[in-house]
Amino acid sequence: MSRLSKEKIHHLSKLLMQALYKNDQVDFLDEPNEVRLTIQRAIEEEMKLYDQLDRKAREKIAAQKKQIEEGSQEWEILYRKYYNEELSKLTKLSE
Repeated sequence: MSRLSKEKIHHLSKLLMQALYKNDQVDFLDEPNEVRLTIQRAIEEEMKLYDQLDRKAREKIAAQKKQIEEGSQEWEILYRKYYNEELSKLTKLSE
């Protein structure tokens, strides 16, 4: 799974802050840098969740009796299936 670098996350948080500044309906209750850091931490936490889903899907594929080569069509199908199963479990927990 492609991961966002710290630099990209920092850049995204700055872009979000710029968009919030332009919105007249947004009032900041904290220092702008604190808000940006909170956005940055939220993105990092979200990325950790997706990394966990990725790891679990890969573990399930690795646990198969038959060795499945990464990048093969079968691997890609199983990866999507297991990833979506784990994502579904996660969304059910949050309901």
